[in-house]
Amino acid sequence: MPSNNFRNAPLVVGGVMYISNQIGLVEARDPGSGKILWRQAGFPGDGRLTPAAASRALALWGKGAGARIVTIRGNFLYLLDARTGEIVEDFGDKGRVDLREAPRTLFSWNAPAPIVVGDVIVVGGQPIAIGTADINKASLAGNVRGFDVRTGKLLWTFHTVPQEGEPGADTWDNESWRQGGKTKVWSAFSADEKLGLVYLPLSAPANDYYGVARPGDNLYSDSLVALEARTGKKIWHFQTVHHDLWDYDLPSPPMLADIMVNGRKRQAAIQVTKMAYVFAFDRATGEPLFPIVETPVPATTMPGEKASPTQPIPVKPKPFDRQGMDADQLIDFTPALRAEAVRILGRYVHGGMYTPPSPAGGPDGKLGTLYMPGWVGGANWTGAALDPETGIAYIPSVSVPWIGRDNYRRPPESSLYMEGPQGLPMVKPPYGRITAIDMNSGDHLWMVPNGDGPRDHPLLKDLKLPPLGQAGRAAPLLTKSFLFVGEGDKVGLSIPKLSGGNMFRAYDKKTGKVVWEADLGAGTTSPPISYMYRGKQYIVVGVGGVDHPAELVAMRVD
Repeated sequence: MPSNNFRNAPLVVGGVMYISNQIGLVEARDPGSGKILWRQAGFPGDGRLTPAAASRALALWGKGAGARIVTIRGNFLYLLDARTGEIVEDFGDKGRVDLREAPRTLFSWNAPAPIVVGDVIVVGGQPIAIGTADINKASLAGNVRGFDVRTGKLLWTFHTVPQEGEPGADTWDNESWRQGGKTKVWSAFSADEKLGLVYLPLSAPANDYYGVARPGDNLYSDSLVALEARTGKKIWHFQTVHHDLWDYDLPSPPMLADIMVNGRKRQAAIQVTKMAYVFAFDRATGEPLFPIVETPVPATTMPGEKASPTQPIPVKPKPFDRQGMDADQLIDFTPALRAEAVRILGRYVHGGMYTPPSPAGGPDGKLGTLYMPGWVGGANWTGAALDPETGIAYIPSVSVPWIGRDNYRRPPESSLYMEGPQGLPMVKPPYGRITAIDMNSGDHLWMVPNGDGPRDHPLLKDLKLPPLGQAGRAAPLLTKSFLFVGEGDKVGLSIPKLSGGNMFRAYDKKTGKVVWEADLGAGTTSPPISYMYRGKQYIVVGVGGVDHPAELVAMRVD
């Protein structure tokens, strides 16, 4: 059955809504009624269609009769006529391009969105080796490629794990680049067409939490990379995490906007992270817009591991969510709950930001490292929103601790959500929040909890508590008047217990005050969009739940 976790953001162009449905086929719909206008047909010669994850977004190229929809399903890149949904047969091999790079591999798309920059389709993802039991060895390097939008011809390949003789190969000690894997774009790209640049938010290398087999800083993992879209030439890069041991990869594309920093107008690329840091760069040159300092971090106790002694930390803005684990972070609604949380904390290694994973059952008797933010963030694939008129960023995030330990011996336990006393969260609220940051100055403006959180828990229902915030993954929509945010849903990947909710809200952009809310019947799973159709403004968002089929919900602004 198709997943109830529908993550696609519809694309509305020329009075038509385009979506990638829950089996990965493109549909054109009437944006006023939702009625299907056409649906992508299966490719001639393919067998029976099976469920496939919807792409997070589609791309469109051209106008009028020449408008084309760019989509990926399974191993193939397709080009469709935007008016009819028919395959454009002079693209690639009768309408599609095989994205497998070698024999006995599959193309693992993982639902990121393609992007068209000029006349070049830029594609992320990664190949997976068939028949390899070790998922870390099966995850080959996630090279980024550019294809001609008219013909499907491969124009260039950028090696996200540098190969022999390429800049960056020396950051994979002992020639570990030869088996280096992942380091892919798994969310989406952004681009500046005037500059001709495409921006790659790259993932952690394999294995996400154990780096003994890949000593060194491991470029271009956890890096923001700017490429010349026409040629694939690297213009600049910045690595946000050296030798990642926490799966702290870049979860969303950078936001591109012009802001004023120190009285000077700057073309900015603003990157939010799982670590709750915001990195801001000049998007043409990669120059940091605020200082970034290489800072000493805790050492590793994992046998054979060589953790980086420093990590790059922005001076501004300050973190938008909590970092590190200690007793001050623990839940304290009642003395009994706090005492139980203290006992749980004592079973784990814990400390400041970037405390590495540790062996479970070692000489100290600890069960691993409890760290926060966990690999779900902070921020995640749902990203943030930025007001182009004011330069203010609005960042949804979650406060969720996770366990990192020796998963090379326990692959299913690579990083686990840490449940607190009596099934409640381990830490104090808010568990989900929205933070407004003025990116011109780097200053925080306000922070509010997003949602009520687990206040109906039997141990909390009689306490007079403020909103606790939902730790679901909630994507923002920013309009000229309001910030719209849902609460996410438990159907999403690695959503903690007691998280998510059905409410969808409008916040005042200046104060963070809730000015409107509605129950959508299930939690939001996709980014909301807004568009005008026949003089009316619409807001559309995907919802779904563990027992609630995926739906698109449309609201009209009257």
